[in-house]
Amino acid sequence: MQITVRGKQIDVTNSLRDYVEKRVGKLEKFFDIPLSAQVTLSIQKDRQTVEVTMPVGTVVLRGEVSSQDMYSSIDMVVEKLEKQIEKYKTRITKRFRAPEPQVEEGFLLESEPGVVKTKRVPLKPMTVDEAVMRLNLVGHDFFVFTNAATGEVSVVYRRKDGDYGLIEPEI
Repeated sequence: MQITVRGKQIDVTNSLRDYVEKRVGKLEKFFDIPLSAQVTLSIQKDRQTVEVTMPVGTVVLRGEVSSQDMYSSIDMVVEKLEKQIEKYKTRITKRFRAPEPQVEEGFLLESEPGVVKTKRVPLKPMTVDEAVMRLNLVGHDFFVFTNAATGEVSVVYRRKDGDYGLIEPEI
């Protein structure tokens, strides 16, 4: 596995680099294709953050963990990536079934993905604040609505950091 380690506001020592390569390198056992990973170690105030990005075919696995200890952050981000890998592989084998299994990009695929559900939603004019409130009420990660201010179809969504985003069409 090709692992690139870089530091932001931290000198990457040989022992730290070796630890990253050992821990992230163990993810290779899940795949039968050559992999690469970009690892960024950074320190901000008292938080020591590890970011790992691994392109695997058409999928990009990404994990980011912060703690007060760099070695703990490395361990936790590897655990997070292992869970992502297991989740991804389980989804493929459960969902897509075909008579003969095929291997693509290192994963066992059993058919092409398809649309499994269609949902029709009324596009009621509302403000962005009302749309955010509806988003929280329905418990989804996004909500489609007609923006009362613009008259256009828009989407509000929940970001990973807990804030909200707004997607507006550009014609």
